[in-house]
Amino acid sequence: MTITRLAPAPVVSETALLDRRRRRRVALLYVGLVVGLVVATLVAGGSGQLQIPLNEILGSIAHRVGLDVGPMPSHPRGEYTLWNVRFSRIAMAVIVGASLAVAGAAMQGVFGNPLAEPSVVGVSSGAAVAAGAAIVFGLRFAGDWSIPVCAFLGGLVTTLLVYALSRSDGRTEVVTLVLTGIAVNAVAGALLALLMFLGDTQARESIVFWQLGSLNGSRWTYVVVVAPIALVGVVIALACARSLDLLALGERSARHLGVNVEALRIVLIVVVALLTAAAVSFCGIVAFVGLIVPHLVRMVTGPAHRVLLTASMLAGALVLICADTVARTFIAYTDLPLGMLTSLVGGPFFFWLLRRTRKTSGGWA
Repeated sequence: MTITRLAPAPVVSETALLDRRRRRRVALLYVGLVVGLVVATLVAGGSGQLQIPLNEILGSIAHRVGLDVGPMPSHPRGEYTLWNVRFSRIAMAVIVGASLAVAGAAMQGVFGNPLAEPSVVGVSSGAAVAAGAAIVFGLRFAGDWSIPVCAFLGGLVTTLLVYALSRSDGRTEVVTLVLTGIAVNAVAGALLALLMFLGDTQARESIVFWQLGSLNGSRWTYVVVVAPIALVGVVIALACARSLDLLALGERSARHLGVNVEALRIVLIVVVALLTAAAVSFCGIVAFVGLIVPHLVRMVTGPAHRVLLTASMLAGALVLICADTVARTFIAYTDLPLGMLTSLVGGPFFFWLLRRTRKTSGGWA
């Protein structure tokens, strides 16, 4: 009598089919994000009070790389505006967006909850307070790096404080984490108000500008300072991707598989502080990017963190370029606060995420 085993074959085929579909979605997402970044960069470069046509932008780029093709900007200040104002601002938008998105993805991975986000747990406001203190008291102990260093230390201390206060019996409750972050944000807001009271007019204006969040005034010198910090943070986060995948199985399973959970959390908390500090050091608080972007990307890529972090980095850069273009072109001769725009979109999205989480998991935790 012959026994025919037919059951396992469809399971394997179905699994392979789902894997192929997921890989196809991820590939299309990567292509879409890269193309979107190129298009958004060209649109942002040509938009503003001084309109620069696309062929002149391409011609200027070609001449910069040594190719004598295409027209140069016809306006007398077109070339200067393009390379010293627009492109430096776009570069800063790429760094800030990528940093916040990767920080958000890492934060959500390390706490195993999509509600975690750097600004929610107070790291952004803590970094802003430290940077505001550097402005008011004129701290210049490290030259151009003084403000980023202060922002990093402020973000790191704030994040570790929130983590320590929300931890109980070896566990970190997400609700406690969010509520602790709200309390820390309130304290940070009060400290910023105190700094504004103590500072002079110039310092006060700088702090207000910081709180609103803006890429106005971004220069290549700032990009050179911020880029290495963001690069180090992104590289470390990507190096921890496999450990985050194992942590998603649960703390106990991750420990059995050789992951030092507490060390991983501390390292990634430092990374989140590093990335957030890089983002807020010159541009102020840009809220909700670290919450929205990783969550949307995860819907397409799934939970694998190496893909999630990479796609979030590209998507965060794209979102910030688009948001900044809207901020400086929506109303003529006015530069809207970037943080205001991201909060207008991110606030309702966060509320929807809370409602969705409550429906799917049966509670707020």
